[in-house]
Amino acid sequence: MNKYVKYGLLAVVALGAFYAIARVLKTNSKPAELYETEKPSKQNIVNKVVATGKVIPKEEVDIKPQISGIIEKIYLEEGARVNAGDLIAVIKVVPNEQALNQAQGRVRNAEIALNNTKIEYDRNKTLFDRGVISSQQFNDLQLQYDQAKQELENARADYQIIRRGSAGGSSSANTNIRATVAGTILEIPVEEGDQVIQSNNFNDGTTIATIADLGQMIFEGQVDEAEVGKLELGMPLKITLGAIQEQEFEADLKFIAPKGVEEEGAVQFRIEGNVALDSSHFIRAGYSANASLVLSQKDSVLAVKEAWLQFDKETDKPYVEVKTGENAYERRDIETGISDGIFVEVLSGLTEEDEIKIWSKTEPMDSDES
Repeated sequence: MNKYVKYGLLAVVALGAFYAIARVLKTNSKPAELYETEKPSKQNIVNKVVATGKVIPKEEVDIKPQISGIIEKIYLEEGARVNAGDLIAVIKVVPNEQALNQAQGRVRNAEIALNNTKIEYDRNKTLFDRGVISSQQFNDLQLQYDQAKQELENARADYQIIRRGSAGGSSSANTNIRATVAGTILEIPVEEGDQVIQSNNFNDGTTIATIADLGQMIFEGQVDEAEVGKLELGMPLKITLGAIQEQEFEADLKFIAPKGVEEEGAVQFRIEGNVALDSSHFIRAGYSANASLVLSQKDSVLAVKEAWLQFDKETDKPYVEVKTGENAYERRDIETGISDGIFVEVLSGLTEEDEIKIWSKTEPMDSDES
């Protein structure tokens, strides 16, 4: 091998060794980790509970028929404003054949009984006029005659109710479905041609329409069992609607459910609050809403982010690591106050000048390693 080539290879190996030694020394001279720091700051902290729910009318009235039949005509639509007495729909009476036949039989029986009673009454009236029978006997017959006439009237009225829907022969009294309160029609769950059932002691009846006053709305929502113990009746609520996000409505807490309901493994309690509305917004029933209930609030207090806190494994007390020098930190136990989930108040243990260790990052690579 040429001696120049040999010396050249030795030179390359030497340079490589020197480079490797320099890299090792450079790497070992750097700190293992670098940390960012942040200082505590003054914050306005609001501790609040947020309940999710919806806004619904304070009262909803279901309009039900007084007689069974078929919807013949619907005059109004959902969303229409009505006053008490406005006509909503008309029902066509479809009599039950068995009930109609029984009513007819009752009328015939009443007519027969009245005829027999009248014959007896007329015969005894003649005897009474001649003084043959006493007034007591005649009065008893008079009572039986009057009762027979009344029974016939009742039988005929029942027959007309079954046949026409009204005792007077005109069905408008019972077959005209009218609004009983003023408000807005929220729902008409029936259509023309649908069969409906009357409301009575044994049946709720078919709902023809639902009416509510949209000027009186309430918030109905749920809060977790961990928060419900902090609530009190009369607390102010801030209501935000999903459909009107730029506006915030005032409300006051009027109801807290005494019993919780388990949903997806968590116990939820229902709450209600009266919502103060304004004329510039039309609130529809069923809008999704969130209600904020302020439990406590402090302005311009020393605070740190909750993410900066560490907790002692034995005492579970919070602490942070404060910078004392170049890449040097010490543990500092602190006392905390209220929190809004992001910032927590610092009652003692820190000053505004303290630098708190936040997170570590790896050292960037040299340009010649890229």
